[in-house]
Amino acid sequence: MSAKHPIIAVTGSSGAGTTSVSRTFEQIFRREQVNALFIEGDSFHRYDRAEMKRRMAEALAAGNHTFSHFGPEANCLEDLEALFARYGADGGGRRRKYLHDEGEAAPYKQPPGTFTPWEDLPEGSDVLFYEGLHGAAAYEGVDVARHADLLVGVVPVINLEWIQKIHRDKAARGYSTEAVTDTILRRMHDYVHYICPQFTRTHVNFQRVPMVDTSNPFISRHIPSPDESLLVIRFAKPQGIDFPYLLNMLKDSFMSRPNTIVAPGGKMDLAMQLIFTPFIWRLMERRHKALGR
Repeated sequence: MSAKHPIIAVTGSSGAGTTSVSRTFEQIFRREQVNALFIEGDSFHRYDRAEMKRRMAEALAAGNHTFSHFGPEANCLEDLEALFARYGADGGGRRRKYLHDEGEAAPYKQPPGTFTPWEDLPEGSDVLFYEGLHGAAAYEGVDVARHADLLVGVVPVINLEWIQKIHRDKAARGYSTEAVTDTILRRMHDYVHYICPQFTRTHVNFQRVPMVDTSNPFISRHIPSPDESLLVIRFAKPQGIDFPYLLNMLKDSFMSRPNTIVAPGGKMDLAMQLIFTPFIWRLMERRHKALGR
């Protein structure tokens, strides 16, 4: 953690909805005139798309059916921790981009599925914002989570998560349902051992629970809408959270436990605005004091 150079990390698995949460933070940063530096978790994958495909084939041939991007072997988590530590110390570090598709790759004149070269972070940022798979990772001597000032988990119930992933990968990446299903099965071991434990370290978790039948996510034709869902918001440390205010602003919400609010799914953006804007105010006030401003 750092007063001068705070770090916010949003973590969740593929298809969880972390990108939507990032857009809300972008709105808050823009409104509050906070200069945020964005880091994509995919940029810390260890292999580009072609090399990952080759490594997966080798693992499968060797009898390893669980090698995936969810696990540490396929990611440079030691470099991610080094970035967090360096940024917290002096605002420096290095980043690169993973180019997902032709649109992202075209300006760099590189094939999609490759990385841009590493480059130094630009100077003058107020906060580092990470969105990806491993923002709260901690295992075998690597502890990314300890450097973050605010950790946010995005955790839809697993059938909804799978539905969202299937629809996204089919529509945006051209995968078949069978191919996405194979990916889900291959990742399950690492999901249990490396993704789920992160949500015990997060400060706030957002979990969307559909109120429609998702019992077989692999044949679902539609992603349940926010209005067909409930939103469960869990605070790791409820001290200082103004629950009466939140309940008043989030109409038709209630508290299911002393640290948990349940709200209509359509109010997720409003809930994040109400919860995270004061967090960012406090981070920026602490930063200004540390800098003597």
